[in-house]
Amino acid sequence: MSNHSVSESGHTGSTARSALVVGALGVVYGDIGTSPLYTVRAALSHFGTYSTEEVLGVLSLLFWLLMIVVSLKYVTLMLRADNKGEGGTLSLMELAGRGRSGRKRWVITVLGLIGACLFYGDSVITPAISVLSAVEGVSVVSHTFDDWVVPIAAGLIIALFLVQRHGTGAIGKFFGPIMLVWFTVIGILGAWRIFQTPDILLALNPLWALRLMDDAPFSTYLLLGAVVLALTGSETLYADMGHYGRSAIRRAWFGIVLPGLLLCYFGQGALLIADPSTLRNPFFLMAPSWGLIPLVVLATMATVIASQAVISGAFSVTRQAVQLGFWPRMEILHTSAKEEGQIFLPRVNQALFVGVMVLVLGFQSSANLASAYGFAVTATMLMTTLLAFSVLPRGSTGLRRAGWFVLLTLFLLIDILLFTSNTQKIVDGGWLPFSIAIVLLTLMLTWKTGRDQIHHTLADGQQPLKQFMQGLEEYPPNRVPGTAVFMSMIVNTVPPALLHNLKHNKVLHEHVLFVTVDVADVPYVSYTERYQLEHISRSSWQIVARWGFKQEPNVPQLLEQVAQEHPEVELEPMQMSYFLSRQSIIVVRKIAWHQRWRRVLFAFMARNAARSTRFYKIPPNKVVEMGMQLEL
Repeated sequence: MSNHSVSESGHTGSTARSALVVGALGVVYGDIGTSPLYTVRAALSHFGTYSTEEVLGVLSLLFWLLMIVVSLKYVTLMLRADNKGEGGTLSLMELAGRGRSGRKRWVITVLGLIGACLFYGDSVITPAISVLSAVEGVSVVSHTFDDWVVPIAAGLIIALFLVQRHGTGAIGKFFGPIMLVWFTVIGILGAWRIFQTPDILLALNPLWALRLMDDAPFSTYLLLGAVVLALTGSETLYADMGHYGRSAIRRAWFGIVLPGLLLCYFGQGALLIADPSTLRNPFFLMAPSWGLIPLVVLATMATVIASQAVISGAFSVTRQAVQLGFWPRMEILHTSAKEEGQIFLPRVNQALFVGVMVLVLGFQSSANLASAYGFAVTATMLMTTLLAFSVLPRGSTGLRRAGWFVLLTLFLLIDILLFTSNTQKIVDGGWLPFSIAIVLLTLMLTWKTGRDQIHHTLADGQQPLKQFMQGLEEYPPNRVPGTAVFMSMIVNTVPPALLHNLKHNKVLHEHVLFVTVDVADVPYVSYTERYQLEHISRSSWQIVARWGFKQEPNVPQLLEQVAQEHPEVELEPMQMSYFLSRQSIIVVRKIAWHQRWRRVLFAFMARNAARSTRFYKIPPNKVVEMGMQLEL
């Protein structure tokens, strides 16, 4: 009996692990999995007319970059740098900044924000280049479809962004199996072409890559800007660690994704050695003529899935930025009752849609877009490596610590080479993701600086809360029935809303509760560690509530928990009123223009931020807002 239950639980465990691996294929590996559509063509087009030696050199370079950057750096090592199970640039930034202050903390914050801002540039280019490259397969079927490539791609992108509001929960369960079919098919096609021209396997020898570098060092350096297209999506597998776990991501990579990609890349190389004329589209021309249309359909499905993963990633990064105080509060809608990660941000969706459509209509082809792609990706990879210096060696000593620094220095040198080789792309279109990143970085730092300044302004001269409330109990104003909940930005100080209420209404509720919401530097805070409660006077209490940066504050839910655990605090929902301060920012005119423009920008962002009542899930009909003006 016991043996039966052990085998049954083992079977259930292996089924769950397999489901996680397949799920990871649909979300984590969509971006890097669709890179074979355009990478080899972009790299060999660099030569104009190419020789067999150059094909072998490019394939060797591509193979070793995949092994060192993706397999070793990201899949083996970076997945160790998890913040309570979460990965990604902002999680790494919080991890690197832990225990640091002053200038060091500021440098780490800026590096993390640069990486996050560049991710948005990638989020705009990935859907455009992926969908265009897939739809271009129809022109391989027949040139009569050439003029239809851009309209079909634009139609697919419009549909993709329209469906975001409804969530992808219903169709999301098919993403993993479709990507499993994708990796299997491209692997089989590659293996078939390798079998016909086995000489391509010589490219496994790194000497071919070294020979290419030796023959034309500068040309090979510039070539890295195209070869790096094979690495796009490396950051995604690190960022999505929290969804599927380190083990599932590693299993999926080494068991399915890497073999499929390598067979496909080497298969394209084999085809190009056998028939140089196939450079116009070596990916689709690997297939036999009868398989072209099914392959175009499958490729289109795979690129839509890859685009969906990047869009969902942009939503997730934005939510983290809001929670960490680097972005104004935004409307966040949940598209699934079961999946916490299924969220929709209308403003982000609109901005991404406009950016993607501008690229599709402006660049017209994946070959043109390839020249713009890579800059944002390599810059993000560079930021990740720089932050990793503050995280991975931590806790190690002696030779182990030295080993970490040697490895990270190797990755840093490779990242610098890849990044600098991509700076040539700024003129050819790389300026777009670069501009997006610069604008977003300016906005994020402006918001953070402005919020900190408001915090200091409000904290200066504020009375200690405990002392004030105890004095108020001695000489109370008129008391009215019910409980007043005051949302306070700064713990242990008197919130402006209380002072305004006393000044204008000249009353105090029978029970008073002060709530300060704090965001932790970890992704999730457990239900049992949600809050700290302090009794500060006869009829008043203070709560400091903590949520992780991947959670959303819900104040009414918090108060339900407090009411259950502390019956002495009067928290009858029908008897509660919430009091909040709404600050209107007034920019002082008598300051220099270089100081004034950022304050004007901050004031604009503050006016357009979502209402705090919605952000904290507070019922609007129970809120009293007390207006106040702040000069900056």
